[in-house]
Amino acid sequence: MSIRLKAIERKLQVGQNAGEYRYFLQAELYNRLSEDKVITEAALRSGIPRGTISSSWDAIGEVIGAWSTEGHSVAIPGLGTMRFGVRATSVNDVNKVATSLITSRRVIFTPTPDIKRSLAETTISITCYDRNGKVVKRVNADDEGNVEDPENDPQDPSGSGSGTDEAGGSDNTGGSDNTGGSDAPSFN
Repeated sequence: MSIRLKAIERKLQVGQNAGEYRYFLQAELYNRLSEDKVITEAALRSGIPRGTISSSWDAIGEVIGAWSTEGHSVAIPGLGTMRFGVRATSVNDVNKVATSLITSRRVIFTPTPDIKRSLAETTISITCYDRNGKVVKRVNADDEGNVEDPENDPQDPSGSGSGTDEAGGSDNTGGSDNTGGSDAPSFN
């Protein structure tokens, strides 16, 4: 298994380096697996009839949607947990608390240790394209395989990951549910 990235040379349009060309990393095109393909594969692997898997798939999706919108952290077997949260600015006066403080609504996914380990062990290959679309270099990963874990970032003891405050649903563990990370822009 390998994560394939591409570095595309593009001209910066804004900022202090506007007019300069820079290489931007993004994922190579990954195909979205259709629901039908996932259900068919699950039926083959489990021996459970396809219709039963399909009905279960739909019901699980409804349960995850309903419970997560009620503030629950919902387990996704073998992958991790998912919950909804918000990113918001903070205020020093309770009278200023309002929904206008919310800057974004988020889906927060927390992977299992096994998924984090698998990701850290996955190789990365990068294909570099110049501004004309020509391949100019190929790079294979020699990084340390670090996996972003904003909840346990020693550089950010608050776990906020940014200058804004966050709130999410309860994960029923008794611990803090604030998470961080950055919402990096997409360069498509």
